Amino acid sequence: MSVAAPTGDKTAGGPPPSSGVLDKERPGFLQFFLEEKVFLGIIASLLIAAGLIYPYAGIARWFGFAIAAYSAVGNDSIQTIGTFIASNRDKPWWLLWLFIGGLFVATVTYSWVTYDGDVSYQRLAAKGFAEAPQSFTYLQVAAPIFLIILTRMRMPVSTTFLLLSCFATEVSGIGSVIKKSLIGYVIAFVLAIVVWMAVSKVMQRVTSKGKHHSGWRVFQWITSGALWSVWIMQDAANIAVYLDRSLALMELLAFVGVVFIGLGLLFYLGGERIQQVVEEKSDIKDVRSATVVDLVYAVILYVFKIWSNVPMSTTWVFVGLLAGRELAMAFRGTTEEGWRGALKLMTSDLWRVSLGFLISLALALAVNETFRRGLLGF
Repeated sequence: MSVAAPTGDKTAGGPPPSSGVLDKERPGFLQFFLEEKVFLGIIASLLIAAGLIYPYAGIARWFGFAIAAYSAVGNDSIQTIGTFIASNRDKPWWLLWLFIGGLFVATVTYSWVTYDGDVSYQRLAAKGFAEAPQSFTYLQVAAPIFLIILTRMRMPVSTTFLLLSCFATEVSGIGSVIKKSLIGYVIAFVLAIVVWMAVSKVMQRVTSKGKHHSGWRVFQWITSGALWSVWIMQDAANIAVYLDRSLALMELLAFVGVVFIGLGLLFYLGGERIQQVVEEKSDIKDVRSATVVDLVYAVILYVFKIWSNVPMSTTWVFVGLLAGRELAMAFRGTTEEGWRGALKLMTSDLWRVSLGFLISLALALAVNETFRRGLLGF
């Protein structure tokens, strides 16, 4: 499912080199089409395939799952392995892939063994999500394809809202998800301000010393691995929602195999274009700064994981964390952009996730009759 040709450093493919005057003479839409023709061709093919497949539930569930697996991890990579990718550009992509992919297999297998075939850590046992879909509409199967498009536009989207809301059997289930996600945003925002008000000056002195101690690299891999595992515990439900709530052994192997291969593609490309949302943040490419972000984020997600089995938007938690971090660093004078830059990044990210939420809501209204009836009273 490659969506961009890799460059020499295995980063996500950008637009082709400019051809000078001729490019300026092309209409904007034509220039966009020429730059994105491969991507648009893939999207068109997937949308056609979804139209042909959705009436056949047995095939549709695995097709939808496969597309959801890549699109959800690709979009949510900015909050989990985004800092890991950004601060490990000097490492072979396949080494990062084997580490993260191996943790995925171990984490999902543990859930499968512990919870009688459930790979979602009982997130899909929550009210409104316990029933596996027995038939599919076109938009339910195509929903993750729209997520790929939004990811290409560098728009952080709550995959929880976009994917789970299409299958919710009770409106109250989505209401609980929204409530928990908003609480997560506020807590992450406040905690980030407290933490970085305390450590930003220290981190500035540490990072200004130049090359980091080798121990930081080890610590970062540990915290990144812990964060990735906790994220899987929260968000595996977003891709498993297409499948039966209890998987047989061969289904488990298919589940982990598809995601493992998708992770390999993601690392080979150096992250999706949405990776730029991470790399524009202050000092995030430094392994020491990335480690602190991952550690705080992992703690927050773990607390919410043991709080209840209601799914939540980890994207909103991550955006709240980055917003609080940027504001605290601006207040402490440890970022060159100052207040103006911090507010710009905060409002930009909040606008993106809010727009993504509205798109998810619109898609849920179009797809899910139960959700539509309960929300609009029709």
